[in-house]
Amino acid sequence: MISKDKECKLIEIYFYVSEKFEKELKFYSERFSNNSKPEFSDEEVMTVYLYIMHHEQQFKIKHIHRFASEYLRSWFPRLPSYQAFNNRLNRLHTAFSKLTETLLSEFQPEDCCLDQSLLDSMPIITCSGKRTGKVAKELTDKGFNSTKGFYYYGLKLHALGFRRIGKLPHPEQILFTPASVNDLSLYKEAWSKINNRVFYGDKIYNDKDFFINMKNEVDSEMLTPVKGVKGMSDALKKFNKAADDLFSTAVSRVRQPIEALFNWLIEKADIQRASKVRSTKGLLVHIFGRLATAYIHLIF
Repeated sequence: MISKDKECKLIEIYFYVSEKFEKELKFYSERFSNNSKPEFSDEEVMTVYLYIMHHEQQFKIKHIHRFASEYLRSWFPRLPSYQAFNNRLNRLHTAFSKLTETLLSEFQPEDCCLDQSLLDSMPIITCSGKRTGKVAKELTDKGFNSTKGFYYYGLKLHALGFRRIGKLPHPEQILFTPASVNDLSLYKEAWSKINNRVFYGDKIYNDKDFFINMKNEVDSEMLTPVKGVKGMSDALKKFNKAADDLFSTAVSRVRQPIEALFNWLIEKADIQRASKVRSTKGLLVHIFGRLATAYIHLIF
């Protein structure tokens, strides 16, 4: 049994997922076999996953299934075995991706600064760099996390978020690349053509010539902490130090919430650790299912 308050949240999640399934999600999980309408529906699979992960903070599929079997059996009497439940989840990775996209666009806060964006990346780790990655090789590779100074196999989550003064930024777009992809390269390819925008990034996004051209072409600019120039004399460094430090501090304060957003995602959905994933579809469910889990609170 669960409390009345949690029962209400379970019902809300189920009705929201069912509504979205009828409108669009069903096209991302179509079945062409004789078992096109299973007794335990795809809507129920997603609801169980989202509810237990969000409200009960159970992050392993085995624990999610066990909780559902012990406490939600009256709500979901047709709950299948753990193996079947896991297989059904893996079929729904594109539906979770679309659900996340819908949540972020449908519930965009009104206090977003639409002309200012914060951007950064975080690792999604499938195994440590001391081992050889064997999961989802078509999506992952070996990369280096400069913030914490370690090598790892996996993906990199790149977030572009609208600035919200005094609050966590709201993601405008979230992209995934293999771990080795450089943040600046991804920005140039995906976001550098956005018009009339001020971007706040860390030092890795520093490319003076590129951003001068971007300012001229699309009237957007990138602000980053000041990066030291090789070969600059000590006298010139000292001359510029006070102004550079003030500017760097100001930019860092503005972009700090994007780092807090990543910490929030880790706390709410444990998205960074993917070492238990054993397949490409499982990795995609891990990524998009946990993003949906973190942002499912928006429907309340």
